[in-house]
Amino acid sequence: MSMDITFLGTGSAYPSPTRGASALVLRREGESWLFDCGEGTQTQLMKSHLRAGRITKIFITHLHGDHFFGLPGLLCTLSLQSNPDPNKPPVDIYGPLGLRSFLWRSLELSHSQLLFPYTVHELVPTRDQCPAEEFRDFSYLDRGEGPPQGPPGRILHLDPGESSYLLEEDEQLVLRAFRLFHRIPSFGFVLEEKPRPGRLNVQKLKDLG
Repeated sequence: MSMDITFLGTGSAYPSPTRGASALVLRREGESWLFDCGEGTQTQLMKSHLRAGRITKIFITHLHGDHFFGLPGLLCTLSLQSNPDPNKPPVDIYGPLGLRSFLWRSLELSHSQLLFPYTVHELVPTRDQCPAEEFRDFSYLDRGEGPPQGPPGRILHLDPGESSYLLEEDEQLVLRAFRLFHRIPSFGFVLEEKPRPGRLNVQKLKDLG
């Protein structure tokens, strides 16, 4: 499995003329996965050799603005560059609880209609991920007011046995999130390639004795 990483932004708090806010792209098997989407990520993508239209998954580490304020704009630009396709698989977006409400409200208030589907999978944080006075419970955001046209997605809870969140698993890899301590609840992401047994050339071994 071939993979490569492109850093689009490593700046903190806000973008600068020479350095973007947090964002990086992992390319694997013809797909691009975006990790964080700070303000200015679109511009950084245009400067790179990457194609934004190849982004199939987006991962947001935490809900500080320099890590996700660029996301609504990026989704709108991807839509402008897309053709309507009812069979197109959704863009999967992973992030902390509250991200679904933020995205839906941002797109709704700006009258933005995306030409592709997207899903938001929210990670439920634990109270020990940040100072006690900073912890906020956003589970109420979708209670009784979630619009039927809002994005679908899963609510992911911590697996105590693994001390992580299982996001995806296939025959090649396992994708998990784990808890980080920060001023607000934050998450890291681990992409683990499964062992792949090699092929044994029995005849060549015999020939070599």
